[in-house]
Amino acid sequence: MSDDLVVDGKVRIPASDLAWKAVRAGGPGGQNVNKVASKVDLRFDLPGTGALDTAVKARLRRIALNRLDADGRIVVTSQKTRDQARNLDDAREKLAALVREALRPPKRRKRTRPSKAAKERRLKEKRATKEKKDSRGKVRW
Repeated sequence: MSDDLVVDGKVRIPASDLAWKAVRAGGPGGQNVNKVASKVDLRFDLPGTGALDTAVKARLRRIALNRLDADGRIVVTSQKTRDQARNLDDAREKLAALVREALRPPKRRKRTRPSKAAKERRLKEKRATKEKKDSRGKVRW
């Protein structure tokens, strides 16, 4: 895996920022599961990378919050197939998808106000609820 990870036409993550190791996968697999390390554990050095600017790093950190290890690296695993090379490609694609999502800046929120009719509907509903609750009071003889 000595080649860079191409996220899109503009962003390329250098191979020096990526580290991976193969570990034994869990689940069914017969006798083969005990002797073949097909699960891939891919780590991306988010704090140390120079491929992304600080805003993208912050968005990526927020998106991948549950995938961060103690050093701040993003951990992506794959055990989809029984082939190590295909699992590595799958993990790299998962990481590229995360980075692509972080590259899109969030849309600015447009401030809106409720319409006059919406305010009236809300107040009418509140009055109806009040009357319903008032009718649940003690019964006087």
